[in-house]
Amino acid sequence: MARFGVGCSVVMLQALGLGQGVVQAEPRHYALDPKASEIVVHVGKSGLFRFAGHEQDVVAGRFRGTVNVDPDQIGRSSVDITVDAASLRVTGRGDSAKDVQAKMLGPKCLEVARFPAIRFVSRTVTAGPGPAGVRDISIRGDLTLHGVTRELTLLVRLELAPDSMRATGATTLLQTDFGITPISIAGVVKVKNELALRWRFVGRRV
Repeated sequence: MARFGVGCSVVMLQALGLGQGVVQAEPRHYALDPKASEIVVHVGKSGLFRFAGHEQDVVAGRFRGTVNVDPDQIGRSSVDITVDAASLRVTGRGDSAKDVQAKMLGPKCLEVARFPAIRFVSRTVTAGPGPAGVRDISIRGDLTLHGVTRELTLLVRLELAPDSMRATGATTLLQTDFGITPISIAGVVKVKNELALRWRFVGRRV
């Protein structure tokens, strides 16, 4: 009877898929939802008359991306995001904002006609221990901006739900690292070299 009982138990476990070890979660694939997501760049000012006017925020109007997450083996996760450079828009009002907008997209700054895309592609993803569904992760990857590619490491808070994901974070960039000369207005108000970037990405499972 004992042997029969053990044999039945093994058969039942195998039938339930439990005799092969712990069942692992399947990798999850997400497409970014631009309407629920945002990319914001804060543009500071420097120069003799930096107090004149207001500092500006720049938002990305059009972008797309995919996020692949393996909850059990986070190192197998990946990110690929592309921004339409021509869709960058200064949110402020007035002549100052209009000048920044025109110069930002023009041939002396982003040169969007020549470099239409801004892209980030991950190389490695790492994470420390954390509660189920919420992880603080580090993403090392390549950012291509203005035709120049630089390695960048991003710290991201990742939240997973059954059918969606949310990733938030912030970092800083130096324009000169990407061959961009900070623009100036009337030669006296100059945009700071350092840009403050923050993001909120929402992805829908596909």
